[in-house]
Amino acid sequence: MQTHRRACHLCEAICGLKIEVDNNQIVSIKGDEQDPFSRGHICPKAVALKDIQEDPDRLKNPVKKVNGQWVETTWDDAIELACEGLFQVQQKYGANAVGVYQGNPNVHNWGLMTHSANFLGLLKTRNRFSATSVDQLPMQLLGYWMFGHQLLITIPDIDHTNYFLMLGANPIASNGSLMTVPDVAKRIKTLQARGGKLIVIDPRKTETAEVADAHHFIRPASDAAFVFALINTIVGEGLTRMDRLAHHSEGLYAALGAISKVTPEVAQAECGIEADTIRQIARDFANAGKAVAYGRMGACTQRHGTLAQWGIQLLNFVTGNTDRVGGSLVANPALDLIAAPNSKPGSYGRWHSRVSQKPEALGEFPSAIMAEEIQTEGEGQIKAMVTIAGNPVLSTPNGQQLDKALAGLEFMVSVDLYINETNRHANVILPTTSPLEHDHYDLIFNIFGVRNQAKYSAATLPKPAGCLDDWELMDKLAACYSTKIGKPARPSMPPQMILDMGLQMGTYGMASEHKLSLEKLRQHPEGIDLGPLRPSFPDRLQTADKKIQLAPAEVLQAAANYVADLLNDDKRAGAEMMLIGRRHIRSNNSWMHNSERLVKGKNRCTAMVNPADAARLNLQDGYNVRVRSRVGEITLPVEISNDVMPSVVSIPHGWGHDKSGVRLQVAVAHAGVSCNDLTDEQWLDEPSGNAAVNGVPVTLIPVAQ
Repeated sequence: MQTHRRACHLCEAICGLKIEVDNNQIVSIKGDEQDPFSRGHICPKAVALKDIQEDPDRLKNPVKKVNGQWVETTWDDAIELACEGLFQVQQKYGANAVGVYQGNPNVHNWGLMTHSANFLGLLKTRNRFSATSVDQLPMQLLGYWMFGHQLLITIPDIDHTNYFLMLGANPIASNGSLMTVPDVAKRIKTLQARGGKLIVIDPRKTETAEVADAHHFIRPASDAAFVFALINTIVGEGLTRMDRLAHHSEGLYAALGAISKVTPEVAQAECGIEADTIRQIARDFANAGKAVAYGRMGACTQRHGTLAQWGIQLLNFVTGNTDRVGGSLVANPALDLIAAPNSKPGSYGRWHSRVSQKPEALGEFPSAIMAEEIQTEGEGQIKAMVTIAGNPVLSTPNGQQLDKALAGLEFMVSVDLYINETNRHANVILPTTSPLEHDHYDLIFNIFGVRNQAKYSAATLPKPAGCLDDWELMDKLAACYSTKIGKPARPSMPPQMILDMGLQMGTYGMASEHKLSLEKLRQHPEGIDLGPLRPSFPDRLQTADKKIQLAPAEVLQAAANYVADLLNDDKRAGAEMMLIGRRHIRSNNSWMHNSERLVKGKNRCTAMVNPADAARLNLQDGYNVRVRSRVGEITLPVEISNDVMPSVVSIPHGWGHDKSGVRLQVAVAHAGVSCNDLTDEQWLDEPSGNAAVNGVPVTLIPVAQ
């Protein structure tokens, strides 16, 4: 029996695991109490790593489609087929005829992070899409505009704050997002034990709201109005405190002027929270001494996501809680991608999409416009797709439209462990080693950690003969495509070498007392604690003048439009019912429903509605309801609950495994329906282009039983 220590890579929490292995078989997976960051915490998904490893549906070898059937093939044949198909499309139609979609697991697999850019760069296509624009794009864009780098995202200092105001986030179910915070429940208890408060603002009484000191329902997509009113109350009552950063910022008065008309009364009409409650929250926040506001999925994936996140940044700033212990801080990771020589700070509007003229943001177009770029004929039309670790048919707006679009492609390549709802349309699928068959270092989520730490995880199980790690696959694709286009392949180094160089040259490297290196991390598989977050502005700022830019021009224009609409009663008229999502601790977006231990039990794919709406619409608990939007409809069981506010229906995302050709036996048996058959590809945040999957207007119709 062998004991292996490693980090769980499935979500952002980076929990330490202790895995018992006997004769290359997993015996048990437990939380590692020696991990200084997660301290023994574990969630059900980590245990399901055993299920992924042993899953008979997981692809171990590449497959190609022959006469409509999947056939295993050799790596040489598969890579040649993939590159030749893409090459022929680009030769015939041009570089932009190939589109690329990268799913969420790309940032959880370090080999893809270090090595996919070489291959994708050879394609020279502007039609790049990813899960970013169905997720955190507003936060990254504001990092670029305000702080000078898309990865400079401020993190709540949960371990030292006195007042935690949380909007549209549910870390007890998600394990934290853009706030790498393992064992968040214990950290919340510790916050409360020292006299601090957690206040949750959400259309649903989430698992996190259940343990909060107070929870307030808010109408979906109205977070910006709420936060603007908080700021105006604080400014109007003389409660501002900007301290040292006042001299390291630009645009404060322009920012405050843009939102000055959003009084608590105006906000109440929009968000449903009473004006006096808004004033009291503002006073409590300003007087807490150490306070922090934080918003996540619900505050991002809505039509005013950029404004909501901008408002959160302004609220922290005017109360002196930006770059302050107990407020919002930025991490100082051992391998710092922000300071890396080839780091990409960000971009916006360098070019626009062909059909609807959407601006690129951070080098990508909104994922919501993929289908129109495939289906609309003309020069620059996407004729082939590369998908890497993604399933946009289930995870992006109007999935049915995208599904039809993918079926009409001339060629498609997918890098994935499974045959899913998206890559069932592919010509060739290239699987990599399983999560436990390759090593891991978290390049991204240490940047968002609530504490600085470093942990390298060696492979738990040996790599089967002939299988490729993700970085090896990317290198082979790059070498093959380089030959096709007549360019020499760029030399690359293994990710382990990149990591070792980055560690030794970083803040905690050989010039420091820590003297970090890959070898030192190998000697400490439980991980190494590098201390709490500390104030680091203005030094850490990447703006040209080393100042926080509080009033980006694009945001001010969006704010002007938004405030004008708030003051216009006709514009403010809301829908009868609005759709929001729902996360569960035993789900991980669309791809872990093939684990029996994660899907067993009560059906979780339900339409949760308030009792008042159920009575008004003649809905009965457990009976089916038809939910309809502009783009489609789905039918699923009703779940009546006081946990969701009136006029809101909550449906979890990631389900809908009922399409032909999918090879996910367990998931198909628990198929559910996809809420993204309701979400609208035209319902986007401005100016980011992020998908607004929360707040979509829908109609509920009882189904005759």
